[in-house]
Amino acid sequence: MTWDKAGCLDVVLAHPSRDEAARRMGHPSLWLCGLVLFGAWAALPGKAQGHSEPVAVAPVPDVRQLMMDVMDHQKKLEKVRENYTYSSSTTTQDIDSNGKVTKTEMEDSEVFYVNTHRIERTVKKDGKPLNDHDQQKEQERVNKLVEKAQKVPPGKPLEGPDTSVSITQLLDIMQASNPRREIFRGRSTIIFDFAGRRDAKTHGLAEDASKKIAGTLWVDERDHQVARMEAHFTDNFHVGGGLLANVQKGSSFYFDQAQVNGEIWFPTGAEGHIAARVLLLKGVRQHIVERNYDYKRFTVETETGKTVTVKQ
Repeated sequence: MTWDKAGCLDVVLAHPSRDEAARRMGHPSLWLCGLVLFGAWAALPGKAQGHSEPVAVAPVPDVRQLMMDVMDHQKKLEKVRENYTYSSSTTTQDIDSNGKVTKTEMEDSEVFYVNTHRIERTVKKDGKPLNDHDQQKEQERVNKLVEKAQKVPPGKPLEGPDTSVSITQLLDIMQASNPRREIFRGRSTIIFDFAGRRDAKTHGLAEDASKKIAGTLWVDERDHQVARMEAHFTDNFHVGGGLLANVQKGSSFYFDQAQVNGEIWFPTGAEGHIAARVLLLKGVRQHIVERNYDYKRFTVETETGKTVTVKQ
């Protein structure tokens, strides 16, 4: 599950380095992007430091209005995000039924945004830089994506079918509960739990998946950004009627973000434990860990439609 750049939920069933069947299982780097929340600085309940009188604490905002403000605020930050690039390192472990790691793959990428669309350029695999041939192929792939991203409207996928669902639709599918204000990593944060409503009427892959997910969301109150999200599947989820894949109950993931340069928040890491059966035959268990770092300002330029230049 992902939140796309326009603040919409997107079900992503894949890791870029996998074949198409395995691609339909889940990429942690996009599990959640684009949630924000209004609010001001809030003191701890009771007496504020340095004051002898109790300090009034603002009421916790309505979750539905909070999420609408989330989407509106994120749109205002899209242009700022396009001035940045950062590095991403993903480690994927295949796990057997006894919990033993049978295979480990690592991939390092550079990430940037064009017209709100997230684009990754692979630079290393299993700790080794791409050879000249693979570098050229990867550069050609990225060039094509950049050109396509400039033409595809924000919120629409660059590749594959459109599996997004708006925040309004999501709020009709999921039940929010227990909203509260807490200090998280030294900052005032609005936290609430969510769970898909089994009786909700849904259409399409993203909405169907939303009914079977539950978790907790942390939103930084001052910066109106998601600081953390934890979620898990509460039931088996069938892709293509179970013919393509069956994501098993208990598959889980989390996503973290942090402030960068005092002006925008970016993902800092994610982790997922995925169990599924692919094409009715192969059972897959994976532990996926992603780390994001080295955030830099940049610009993207295309020269004669053939190259992409990154300027630090």
